[in-house]
Amino acid sequence: MRLRKLLLLIPLFPLFLHSQEEDRYNIPDTVPFSIDSLYREDQFYIGFSFNLITKRPPSISQEGFSGGLHLGFIRDMPLNERRNVSLGLGLGWAISSYGQNLFIGKEANGDTRFLSLDNTINYETNRFSTQLIEAPLEFRWRTSTPESYKFWRIYTGVKFGYIYHFRSNYKDANEQVIINDLPELNRFRAGATFTFGYNTFNFQFYYALNPFFDKAVVDESEFGISTLKIGLTFFIL
Repeated sequence: MRLRKLLLLIPLFPLFLHSQEEDRYNIPDTVPFSIDSLYREDQFYIGFSFNLITKRPPSISQEGFSGGLHLGFIRDMPLNERRNVSLGLGLGWAISSYGQNLFIGKEANGDTRFLSLDNTINYETNRFSTQLIEAPLEFRWRTSTPESYKFWRIYTGVKFGYIYHFRSNYKDANEQVIINDLPELNRFRAGATFTFGYNTFNFQFYYALNPFFDKAVVDESEFGISTLKIGLTFFIL
C-alpha cells in the first residue's frame, strides 16, 4: 500500500522541485523604503537674473539687456530637530553683464577715462561684464519634511564675492576699446539676498551693499553706481 502511494507521488516530484526553485529565487516586487530623518535641503543651486543699475548719475542710463547667471553649492546646516530652520554657507560662481552708456577708456598717461555717451548715437556696443567667486551665507526657513520634496521656503542673508575678471567693451564703426584692468573697480562685493518660493520656482533678489566704482568721476562728479538683481533660482537636493 505504501509503495503504491509512493509511485503515485513520483510524477508530482518535478513540480515540487520547480516550486522550490521559484521560491528560492523569488525577488520582492517592492523595494524597502527608509525615511532619512537627517536630511538636508537645497544644497546645489543655479539661477538667472535681470540686472538693474542703480544710483547712477543723471547722464548715465541703462541700455539693452543686462543679465546674469549664478550657480554653486551651499552646505545646509539644520538648527532644530524638525530640520526646517537652518543656516547655509556656500561657494559659487557668477557672471553678469551690464548694458549702459558709460564709456570706459584710458587717457594717454594711463588714467581711467569715464565718459557719458548720452549724446552719442553712433556706437554698436557698450557694456561691461564681471565674473565672480561668491560665498553666500543664508538663514533658511522652510516647510519641508523628510517625506516631501515640495515645500515653501524663505531664505535671507548676504552674499560676498570677488571679481576676478572684468571686461569693458566699447565698439563703434571706427574703433573697439576693451578694458580689463580698472583701478577704480571695487573687486570685493557684498550684497543682501532674499529668496522665496515653492517647489521649483523661487524668486531671488540681490541688492549690492557697496558701489561698483570707487573715486570714479564722470561729468566732473564722483559716482559709484550700484546693482539690483531680480531673478529665478532653482535648488537641487
